Amino acid sequence: MKPTLEGGCFPRGFVKGEVTWTDEGGYVGTTGGGKQFEIYGSDSPSPMEMVAHGHAACSLIDLIDGLKHRKKNLEFIRVEIDATRADESPKVFTSVMMRYIVKGGVPESLVRRLIESSHQKYCSVGIMITRSGASLDWSLEMIG
Repeated sequence: MKPTLEGGCFPRGFVKGEVTWTDEGGYVGTTGGGKQFEIYGSDSPSPMEMVAHGHAACSLIDLIDGLKHRKKNLEFIRVEIDATRADESPKVFTSVMMRYIVKGGVPESLVRRLIESSHQKYCSVGIMITRSGASLDWSLEMIG
């Protein structure tokens, strides 16, 4: 079957979805695959919070994927993110600080290489943010 936008089958690299305003003052996003999520309501994140968390999730996915053969030794992993926005509109991110916390029997040198690879090559969300001019810094805390 040849991919078409109308048929719901997309070529690699396409992202499709929609966002609908709700009477409650928030928004509901629906992905091309039918997954729904709330945005900017009283109990849901803002679009920029979603981008920041998307960056953290993207990098964490890269890290976990790189540790796939060592996951049995991994006890805990978390990425904390702090992002600063411009004072004037458009209030894009101007700096991002990510703190990786890893516990388990995985080599620190490997974790550092995977984090660097994520930021330089694989994490599309983070690369999109830094290409817009934001600085990126990170730290790593190895526990046990």
